[in-house]
Amino acid sequence: MSFKANGDPPARFDIVKWLFLNNGSTVSRKVGSFDESNEENQLYINSSADWWSPYFSEGLETFIGNQVYISHKVAMSYHSTMILFPSEDSSCLSTLLKYLNYKSIFLTQIERNVIIFKMPRSLCSEPCSPGYRKSKIEGEPPCCYDCVQCGDGEMSNTTDAVTCVKCPEDQKSNRQKTDCVPKALNYLSYMDTLGASLASAAIILFITASVVMGIFVKYWETPIVRANNQNLSCLLLISLMLCFLCTLLFIGRPTQICCLLRQVTFGIVFTSSVSSVLAKTLTVIIAFNATKPGSKATRYVGTQLSIFIVSACSLGVTLICVVWMASSPPFPDADTFSETDTIILLCNEGSIIFFFCIIGYIGTMALLSFIAAFLAKDFPDRFNEAKNITFSMLGFCSVWGAFVPAYLSSKGSRMVAVEIFAILSSSAGLFGCIFAPKLYIIFLRPELNIRETVVKRS
Repeated sequence: MSFKANGDPPARFDIVKWLFLNNGSTVSRKVGSFDESNEENQLYINSSADWWSPYFSEGLETFIGNQVYISHKVAMSYHSTMILFPSEDSSCLSTLLKYLNYKSIFLTQIERNVIIFKMPRSLCSEPCSPGYRKSKIEGEPPCCYDCVQCGDGEMSNTTDAVTCVKCPEDQKSNRQKTDCVPKALNYLSYMDTLGASLASAAIILFITASVVMGIFVKYWETPIVRANNQNLSCLLLISLMLCFLCTLLFIGRPTQICCLLRQVTFGIVFTSSVSSVLAKTLTVIIAFNATKPGSKATRYVGTQLSIFIVSACSLGVTLICVVWMASSPPFPDADTFSETDTIILLCNEGSIIFFFCIIGYIGTMALLSFIAAFLAKDFPDRFNEAKNITFSMLGFCSVWGAFVPAYLSSKGSRMVAVEIFAILSSSAGLFGCIFAPKLYIIFLRPELNIRETVVKRS
């Protein structure tokens, strides 16, 4: 025997069910107990106890007699029962309805000879299903609550959950909010329509530039190829071919080697192509000024100045890339916050400042090339490329001017696609504006590509 601190004995209660039968009698049965002295199991409920039968069915049969045949009871919903009775006896239905109303049993459906009714409940709220949590109703008892579905990224897999569990960063909740499932991966893949289209465009442009390179080698000694430094033309073609190919490094699942190479490769080969255009433009200006009497520009005529310009510009961007790789190199990363349903796989640039330094460096050379070509566009040379370079640099600057806001406002695979499109479109613009007129003369106006004709027209 034990007592509480104030001298009272521990509370002991029996939990009893009471059934009031139709004949006025009552039946009770013990279904559980509460013992405050039993610390391990103070509240005990006999889960195997049948709370309603057999007395409910017996009482129903006793009250109605042989008029009702209770075939079986089937659970239709939470605490619901179905009863079958003979449809040809209308007095049976009337007596049954009076009995159910007397017992405060809630009818839910009456159809032909089937009655479906609900048993009384001891709670004022239905249990919350998995995927929902309980939400207390202000001013109501604790057993009264609303069921609120878990939010995105949350789940509950138990009945009457108090709170929802947040899913890990790499997972999301399913549609029913009952489990966490892995998020989909988002990156520009070769299997995607966009990725496959960009990769196909890059390969087609590379093959086209390779064919043009072969044509230039075949017509190496003709005036149209020799004009404005044929070596620079070949260097420009090779640089453009590498520009087309470097976009393939941006497609596919990001890896450590691809993240390190793609921006560095893009910066160096793109600088080589733009510096070649700048060297070609300066070659035209110097060659025209060298024809003036007493001009000191004659000392710069030749390939040495072109080689120096290309080398110096390429060295500058190479130094930027070396400092970038040494201080904060790019690395593969996963963005789990921008989109709720997907994980964005990307290359973290390490330092966005160095990336835009390369873009600014290339843009500065493109602007200088545009200014120089614009000044030289009216020079009296049959094969003067200044006009073509002016249009190509105008398109180049327009593409990369639009690239910056589009790049900063994009996420995931769209961001990578924006950069690939900028590389391909600007490179294709250079390729078309500079080499298409040469191909036109080679194949459609071959009479203009003869040395005697050029000298005579000059």
